[in-house]
Amino acid sequence: MTARMFRLMLMHQRIDERLRLELRKRAPDLGEFTRLQLLRSRAKRLLGRLALRAAPA
Repeated sequence: MTARMFRLMLMHQRIDERLRLELRKRAPDLGEFTRLQLLRSRAKRLLGRLALRAAPA
């Protein structure tokens, strides 16, 4: 696992935790929720790209 992949996985986990916390609120902020979803999606997409590039041919 590369350092970049590790950082992206860590970022994805942190964003995921923040999403869970936002949903637990009595009145979740939909703007923040949407922003976090987009960030999580971006991190996941970048992880996928790295995994494809690192896969042996």
